[in-house]
Amino acid sequence: MDHDSHSNMAGAERPVSGFAKLDAQRFSAFHVRAVLTTGMGCVTDGYDLSSIGIVLPLVLASFGIKKISGLDAAMLTGSALLGAALGALIFGQLAQHGRKRFYGLDVLIMAIAAVAQIAAPNLIWLIAIRFVLGLGVGADYVLSPTIMAEHANQADRGRSLGLGFSMLYWVGAVMAALLSLVLHAFNVAPDLIWRIVLAAGALPALSVLYLRRRMPETARYLARIAGDEDAARAVVKSVTGSSDVVLPVDNRSFGEVFRRHGKDILAGTVLWFTFDIVVYSTVLFGPSLIAKGLGVSPTIFSLIISLVFVIPALTIGSLFFLDRFGRKPVMIFGYIGAAIVLCLFNFLHQTILHNALLGLFIYGLFNAMLMGPGLVCGAALLGVELTPTRIRAVGQSITVVGGRLGATLSAFVFPLVFAILGQGAAIGTLAALSVVGAVLTYVLIPETAGRSLEELSREPVLETTAAQ
Repeated sequence: MDHDSHSNMAGAERPVSGFAKLDAQRFSAFHVRAVLTTGMGCVTDGYDLSSIGIVLPLVLASFGIKKISGLDAAMLTGSALLGAALGALIFGQLAQHGRKRFYGLDVLIMAIAAVAQIAAPNLIWLIAIRFVLGLGVGADYVLSPTIMAEHANQADRGRSLGLGFSMLYWVGAVMAALLSLVLHAFNVAPDLIWRIVLAAGALPALSVLYLRRRMPETARYLARIAGDEDAARAVVKSVTGSSDVVLPVDNRSFGEVFRRHGKDILAGTVLWFTFDIVVYSTVLFGPSLIAKGLGVSPTIFSLIISLVFVIPALTIGSLFFLDRFGRKPVMIFGYIGAAIVLCLFNFLHQTILHNALLGLFIYGLFNAMLMGPGLVCGAALLGVELTPTRIRAVGQSITVVGGRLGATLSAFVFPLVFAILGQGAAIGTLAALSVVGAVLTYVLIPETAGRSLEELSREPVLETTAAQ
């Protein structure tokens, strides 16, 4: 045997990284199931977090409350968000001991709490129950993106998370609005409508419980953290058909890895915090002002915005822009576009008061633009892409807390800003925050599209070879 032949054989026998095999895999039926299984939790999140706003007047009437205080309204809106922050922290730690082990518990918590809302005897109890519901939402914000990212192939990771989390969240919100409209159309008693709408949040949660328990543990967790290379190899074989791979353990301590990547986690947290302040604050001026001019209810107005502007923007952005052009350009373009549209809204304010259709278009365009950063921050991409497997669940939980705190700040503080400064100054503040979001995106994070999780987090990994 000559030297060249021996070298070729030796090269062919070199071990291949199982992570590279997963990254190189084409989008398959496995990935479709993973998107649906993880994404249905986000349908539940969108349903549960939006439904309370839809039925709030009926809830208050049922409890004999003629006028709700600003604090009570903020607590009712913010209790699930605060619960989500706590749930994210708890399940971020738990997921370090296994992603699949706790997968399904998140939607079970949401389902039980959704049904429990039926029995709430007063507003305080409803606030408490929604806090518990938020625990499940926060758990899902950690577990689902982490699992989806670790199962995803490299070329379609952005699409998988964008569709599975950002877009499906809004599908859940639309489902809640449609159910409310149907119940009203059939003249169901108001006291029953709000209980049915809130309790129905259990249905999307329970529909995916079985699939979540069947979801395999991720190869990255099994190899890097659990140190079970055989189990990890079996997962790689089930996805790629190849078992002749090596999947090395990560022997570094948690503290060592966290110190090295803490800056990336902080960047993701700040960006999600900024995004949620903007996105949750906009509901204060859009639905009430423009819907009244159109002569439609805020629920129908929100449905129009979701179906005509938001969901198409998220779908097109996920499928065609997020992986092709990159996360940073999509975020920056969306933020700058949102800021421009907000300034236009202020400039045309008097015209909009007499032309509600123009207001509808401008507000819808603003929401479509804001879905740029929504596809990255709202889809929980930053936490899972910028942190190594060894600390990914905890890193993701911290970024989720940043987002939930931003949303909570909007619920408690921005109504005061709106009342004190007036609509024009408040919208100008949101425009400025959008520009800040664009600048922070440019400065704080690297581009993550088209790069493996191992490359992004600088994890040790074997090079791929011709044996692949």
